[in-house]
Amino acid sequence: MDSLTLFCTASLVFGGLFWFVCILGPAEQKGKRAVDLCGGSISAEKVQDNYQEYWSFFRQPKEIETAEKVPAFVDTFYNLVTDIYEWGWGQSFHFSPSIPGKSHRDATRIHEEMAVDLLNVKPGAKILDAGCGVGGPMRAIASHSGANVVGITINQYQVNRAKTHNKKAGLDKLCEVVFGNFLQMPFKDNSFDGVYSIEATCHAPKLEEVYAEIYRVLKPGGMYVSYEWVTTELYKAEDPEHVEVIQGIERGDALPGLRSYNEIASTAKKVGFEVVKEIDLAIPPAKPWWSRLKMGRIAYWRNHILVMVLARLGIAPKGVVDVHEMLFKTADYLTRGGETGIFTPMHMIVCRKPESGGS
Repeated sequence: MDSLTLFCTASLVFGGLFWFVCILGPAEQKGKRAVDLCGGSISAEKVQDNYQEYWSFFRQPKEIETAEKVPAFVDTFYNLVTDIYEWGWGQSFHFSPSIPGKSHRDATRIHEEMAVDLLNVKPGAKILDAGCGVGGPMRAIASHSGANVVGITINQYQVNRAKTHNKKAGLDKLCEVVFGNFLQMPFKDNSFDGVYSIEATCHAPKLEEVYAEIYRVLKPGGMYVSYEWVTTELYKAEDPEHVEVIQGIERGDALPGLRSYNEIASTAKKVGFEVVKEIDLAIPPAKPWWSRLKMGRIAYWRNHILVMVLARLGIAPKGVVDVHEMLFKTADYLTRGGETGIFTPMHMIVCRKPESGGS
């Protein structure tokens, strides 16, 4: 390789670094900065080991089926992916239908605001975000509704990130973040005016357990809205391609196992909820939610090169390259799930706790 080629290569690398580090802006505005990528609460030298540990769950399927081991499994996943999600996706870790003429950010905000509108709560009400991540939906919902939002997440790193974002957004008076497992929440019975969960309960090994816990903390007469990840009526368990896609989604998103669409309402009713509405928000005339993933392919390769450079320079921990690659492969499975119609991340259910409902 001659000196001119070396110079051009080096210029491209450092030009790319300058663009991502200096131009893309601070994390609270546009996501995590590339130079700050880490393994969450995992020390840098253990990221690679924890990535291997994460995959060990899938090499031993019975481990995932053991409910008491799932929280650690999910916690490891979010330590590994939270920074990359923020960097490449933003602070709202979920999908939304594309809206013609609207940006992805606006479509996301509208999708979040709809959830709290369905709760029918007044300003000052106390509502729960069950599985809040770094709090993107929480902040949008608090700003839109004037409600006091309490978020719970099983990942301490996400708690810290959410609190930082809440303060920088000037919403720390309306938004509170709690570390905990939504299967065993540290809240009293009948303590919330409304509850929502956005693409979060899919991490629960048994949906009945998280629904029962949400029912317990919700006040009688209160509403619960959830956007669920499910297989649709088009999914055929005897079709090898369908199975490959669904298993790819499960492996890349820390899911103990995707549920079928027809299990959601029956589970809600089993724990005592009245089902008010149930609809797949991804079906036409809704525009494809997966279009954002397809549009991001060029960005992925650009980002992946940067991640490899940062890892080689010792700025990003070893293992981040593997995690980034895993997420890209998962994006392909999600896209295939959307295009074939066998999977949806926005099967919405709206429930009410009866006025006579106890804990």
